[in-house]
Amino acid sequence: MQKFSRSASTTQLGVLILGRKRPGFDQEWNQIVCRRSLAALKDQGFAWVGADQPVVDDQTLHSTLERIREAGCDVLVVLQPSIGNGQLALTIAQHWPDPVVLWATPERPGDGKVSSCSLVGQHLWASVLRQAGHPFEFVYGEAESAAVMAELMRAIALCYTFRFLRQAKVGVVGAHAPGFIDLAADPFLLRRTVGVQLHPLSLPQYIERVRAIPEERVEKDVQRVRALGLRPVNVAEDALDVNSRCYLAMLDLMQEESLHALALQCWPELPNLLGQWPYLAVSRLSAEGYAVAIEGDVDGSIGSLMGASLGIGPGFLTDWLEHDASTVFFWHPGMAPLDMCCDLGGEEGPTLGAHFNIVKPLVVDGPLRPDQPVTISRLWRCDNEYHMTAFEGRSIRPRRKVTGNSLLVEVAGGDVPGRFDGLLHAGMPHHVLLHYGSRAETFRRLARLLHIRWHP
Repeated sequence: MQKFSRSASTTQLGVLILGRKRPGFDQEWNQIVCRRSLAALKDQGFAWVGADQPVVDDQTLHSTLERIREAGCDVLVVLQPSIGNGQLALTIAQHWPDPVVLWATPERPGDGKVSSCSLVGQHLWASVLRQAGHPFEFVYGEAESAAVMAELMRAIALCYTFRFLRQAKVGVVGAHAPGFIDLAADPFLLRRTVGVQLHPLSLPQYIERVRAIPEERVEKDVQRVRALGLRPVNVAEDALDVNSRCYLAMLDLMQEESLHALALQCWPELPNLLGQWPYLAVSRLSAEGYAVAIEGDVDGSIGSLMGASLGIGPGFLTDWLEHDASTVFFWHPGMAPLDMCCDLGGEEGPTLGAHFNIVKPLVVDGPLRPDQPVTISRLWRCDNEYHMTAFEGRSIRPRRKVTGNSLLVEVAGGDVPGRFDGLLHAGMPHHVLLHYGSRAETFRRLARLLHIRWHP
């Protein structure tokens, strides 16, 4: 099981510095660029392997890559402070199966001559890798620039996520909810495209697992929930017991089956057989960084996993409830991550209640935080291929109050009906993910790395 809090300190970098066998260009500037670039990586908290000697031919490249692999590096960054051997790009493509971060650095300012051709060299490598069908991310600029370092951090996160997804495993307890056939998963297409392994699990066995959690573990978890300060509204105090059981059962299942994400068939069986909805448990797990989806939405859980791996967070899986020309009203019945809700104790802070439809506990009621940049995204399959979309807006004050979790978003660029029509005809399912922040470009680049059809 993995709960993501990926950071520089947990991401091991392999760094290749492309050198030259023949003298040329400004080698003093070359050394300055190398020192500054490695110092910037260190300042970001990264440990790196491989940059202690330049790579100039196949022999030095193989030797350095072997050390990088032995160190278990997650991402490979290639620096070319002076233009080097373009043929080595194909060697990289043969021996490093994952995406490469190409970092091009500027010319020496003000000396009246070409000092490095770094951008030319990395442009050459990018062209070779693209024509060889090998994914990469490209960053250009000096290490002292905050904007450049932000781009570099994003490129590293993207390449990390690509590699991680090819080793990830998602569990589905039961199947998709009755009638929600747009959420059905194809394990072979999923493996071929995204790389994730799908692991089906028994819903009756999960229910038995919930019932079998020892009382002492349940009581300890109930105390943790009480410490959150969520106020119950028209629900009994002992309602926390079953939800703690659901929470602990999901954690145990993910641990035992080595799952990185989980999709749970939550209705109609769970409220009918356990007497409760598991939505408070899902809300807690999502706020803690776990990629958990309801209604058996496997691709929704993988979208959450992508967000978590990228450092964005799992997000809120929600229905697209209604829209007008410029806004969309998103809603789902009470399982938004607690950290996306309004402040606890405030007028709009989350409370605990019963489900609006099958009137049983335990759901989280309350709107999500307004006045925030928002990204709406979705991963899905249609026509035997995977698709992805992401677009941005800003959360605004809702025009009406409903139970469950909701958010009104003013979409950048407007024309919501036109966008919705295009996504419908691309087969997008009825769930989307909400993340705070401007993340559409990051998702677009991830789709490009994975060769997933993109819908802007």
